[in-house]
Amino acid sequence: MSLDGFPPFISAQLHYLINHFPDKIKVEQVLSGGKTYTGGLDRFTLLIPYCLDYIKWDIIYNAEFPLAPPDIIFGPEDEDFHPLHMTGRVGEGDLKFWNILSDWNYKDPTRLLALIQELRDRYMAYQKKRVGEVDDDRLTFEISTICSREGIEMQISSGAEKPEEVKFAVPLMDMNINKMVHGCPWRHPQKIYLQVIYPVGKKYASTPSAPRLKLMSTTELRALFTIEDVKLPSWLDGMCMAEYLPHLEESLQKQVLEAVSLIDIRRHFIEALAPLFGRPLEADPVFCRKATFLASSGSFVFLVHFHISTLFPKQQPALMFQSSQHISPQGIPKKSPLLAEYPWSPRWEASQMAERIFDFLADESLNFKRFCNESQPQH
Repeated sequence: MSLDGFPPFISAQLHYLINHFPDKIKVEQVLSGGKTYTGGLDRFTLLIPYCLDYIKWDIIYNAEFPLAPPDIIFGPEDEDFHPLHMTGRVGEGDLKFWNILSDWNYKDPTRLLALIQELRDRYMAYQKKRVGEVDDDRLTFEISTICSREGIEMQISSGAEKPEEVKFAVPLMDMNINKMVHGCPWRHPQKIYLQVIYPVGKKYASTPSAPRLKLMSTTELRALFTIEDVKLPSWLDGMCMAEYLPHLEESLQKQVLEAVSLIDIRRHFIEALAPLFGRPLEADPVFCRKATFLASSGSFVFLVHFHISTLFPKQQPALMFQSSQHISPQGIPKKSPLLAEYPWSPRWEASQMAERIFDFLADESLNFKRFCNESQPQH
């Protein structure tokens, strides 16, 4: 995001926070609080990742008094969150928190990051304490069986129109996926989570209902691995998370390793296209998901865009033609719809796949040329 309009000291702190926070943090609702002061923007809302969702905190600086730390307003659903009075006694953590505030140095760009991280840690402890106080035997047992796992986040939620429930975000697999992808462009660690949502049980319920389960991942991971294609194992009656997670992680690990190996399969396919189409004009060098070639049919010259799925070669590439000679009235090059219905077998060698596509394009290019000519406005 652009940080134009902020005073330099706020801009420096916000830039450092965005670039060094462990997860992707968002900034919204940027405002100026002063009616007469013209020093720039000094308040905004932070969307901080927590438990596979975002918590919203309003950060309010006073640009006229930069020596003071910002005020922070938590969300209305967290009115009982009082980070300065959580332990009931002054401990090492409390002194650290007080030091961040009392020794506030507005010239230090790391200060806002340190403050937000400390507050998020306290918010995590606050939610864990709330979940631990829920009067539900099954939840108490679940927490006792998974408390040794690192990185688990939990949250209790309720509302006037929905029953009380507890949500867990469980990080899966101790794998550094970033290091597995050569030339990986990801700034943040790529992770896969299991979201587990338990309805808070009623004492008269004879059999506890199964939790709602959903696999989730960081957005950028979809370039390598589509989490929606993973089928979750069944949750059996009487099962707990400690039993469920090992089987899921074993299956996921195999699928991630296969997804990494498929990068080279896609690269080999793109290389097999070159003897027929020539060198690609553009190609995705990391994940090998896209490639563009220049083609011709007589005097008709056009581009062929290859969109290659993470499920390749089980799923054939989708093709799109783009004319280099026909422009719409809006100044946009004429394009075909995505083409994915043509002879294909995942068992073919890459060279045979390329030959079949080349033969298909030789015929289909005539239809595309006809489409471009017929849709061209007459003068």
